[in-house]
Amino acid sequence: MSALFSPFKLRNLTLPNRIVVSPMCQYSAVDGLANEWHLVHLGTLALSGASMLCIEATAVEALGRITPGDLGLYDDATEAALKPALAAIRKHSRIAVTMQVAHAGRKASSHTPWDGGQQIPLSEGGWVAHAPSAVPQKPGELPPQEIDAAGLMRIRDAFVATAKRADRLGIDALEIHGAHGYLLHEFLSPISNQRADQYGGSLQNRIRFPLEVFDAVRAAFPAEKPIGFRVSASDWVEGGWDVEQTIVFANELKKRGVDWIDVSSGGVSPLQKIAIGPGYQVPFAEAVKKATGLPIMSVGLITEAQQAEDIVASGKADFVALARGMLYDPRWPWHAAAELGGTVEAPPQYWRSQPSTQKALFGDITFGGR
Repeated sequence: MSALFSPFKLRNLTLPNRIVVSPMCQYSAVDGLANEWHLVHLGTLALSGASMLCIEATAVEALGRITPGDLGLYDDATEAALKPALAAIRKHSRIAVTMQVAHAGRKASSHTPWDGGQQIPLSEGGWVAHAPSAVPQKPGELPPQEIDAAGLMRIRDAFVATAKRADRLGIDALEIHGAHGYLLHEFLSPISNQRADQYGGSLQNRIRFPLEVFDAVRAAFPAEKPIGFRVSASDWVEGGWDVEQTIVFANELKKRGVDWIDVSSGGVSPLQKIAIGPGYQVPFAEAVKKATGLPIMSVGLITEAQQAEDIVASGKADFVALARGMLYDPRWPWHAAAELGGTVEAPPQYWRSQPSTQKALFGDITFGGR
């Protein structure tokens, strides 16, 4: 049996395979509101055959958006706007739907990547970012406002409120975004966290606020639903956050009942020097897996079916999460199943698409309640 197409249980979720659609920012919302693009985009990926679809980084407050086009879930309007896409997914797919909840921190108020990705000046509709310290992401940028005690409480409460809204929407699981140089990663890394209070300095102080956010979200989200945490295992900068600190943090999350760690890297500094190659972040995932025993998702240039199979079969990670590769080939899990002898779920309208030269690819499914 293919390891990639073996089931895995996360609390109340029994996932039929180990393939996850990674959260991918679309920068296509208006004032945080999902729209027709999200319905088409998420609907396409919901029919991919993966076991879990993670909705893109979703801002917990308007100030926490990376760009003006970021998806949000921070008021009644943003909650209502997500309902059509979720309803369509539930009608036509049994994929588990996860949401990555996030705050951009000092990387807020940026142009979209296709418009250069630079900070938007206040004179052009930008806003002042909030961060652990008043240290800009890049030289020459407007420094962020250092978050005070009231701000920490506001942001923690915003994560909780978003978790409650996600539950009302029927989201199956959450992933807290603590990677890629956004707010919670900024607290973890000594590059971006230069505070002198109980939230800065030592490793125990730097992990304090991300742990407080996790505890608050875990308490607010139904106990039967899983919560994961995405980390950047390395800043790829000398003196920055590294895999050893990641393991300490992951073990603290383990004590608190985290259900998986999604292991990525980078994003906190333009000085990063990333050694990119196929599966370049898998060694980080393997190290965290070995040191913690937690369920682990591995990401980053995982593009081939046999490559993904080997990662899971060898125990380096429990899941592979695909982003760009899934955008390029939204039926990647179908093709992997055909190559590895697995089966995937697909709507009956698509069953006739299987080439006659292939063995049975599509599992017999009946749509309905989870």
